[in-house]
Amino acid sequence: MENSDQVPRKIGKGKTLLIFIGTVILGYIFFVIPDVFFGVTKINGGKIGINLFYIAIFQLVSIAILLYFSLKSLPRDFSSIGFGFANWKKDALLGLGVGSGWTMLQFALIIPNTGGANRSDIQGMLTMYDGTLVGLLSFIALGVIGGGITEELFNRGYFISVLRDTFQNSKLGIWVSAGLSVLLFAVGHMPSTSLDWFDILVPSILYTALFLYSGRLTASIVAHGVYNLLAILLVYYRYYL
Repeated sequence: MENSDQVPRKIGKGKTLLIFIGTVILGYIFFVIPDVFFGVTKINGGKIGINLFYIAIFQLVSIAILLYFSLKSLPRDFSSIGFGFANWKKDALLGLGVGSGWTMLQFALIIPNTGGANRSDIQGMLTMYDGTLVGLLSFIALGVIGGGITEELFNRGYFISVLRDTFQNSKLGIWVSAGLSVLLFAVGHMPSTSLDWFDILVPSILYTALFLYSGRLTASIVAHGVYNLLAILLVYYRYYL
């Protein structure tokens, strides 16, 4: 007789959707909390310097814990949302190429011809430098850890993998979950102009395509992290110094 403890517990699509919605809402709250905290309190100068590192760590830890318990309740694990190390070299190279290519297009063509240092996004980044090595490294940590790793785990891996499984039609599930992932990721960056929308929608589509193509998060994490890293360094050396 089969041991019932070894039989995987199945969760209905309705319950999965409820868990998904609750997780997404909590996730966005966790992303916002440190921004609001440092923005309001202005501790250590606000959203600048070492505080950027604290924001990155808070986002990574809080989101990782949230996803762990959410996936456990489904029941699933991180490998089910594409987080693992299979084919990591191939995926990393693919991500490196996409991230570097988008960076080159932005800084060699788009940014110089759309305002350069006067662009609102560049101005926003300039307010986050404090002229110190610690501050620069903390900004990089925010871009790579808070952005490249945490956002991809949440916005790409969890969001698409779990939401698509709530659909009876798997193809429809992929299209809807991927489309909503792109849209909500863009909205979360609060674009206010058509240029802002272009600058966030294009990489979001690229990261989503990498995830769907490979079935893993490595490529999208690397692409996202590489772009954020290079953008932070290029803005620093081109417009801040």
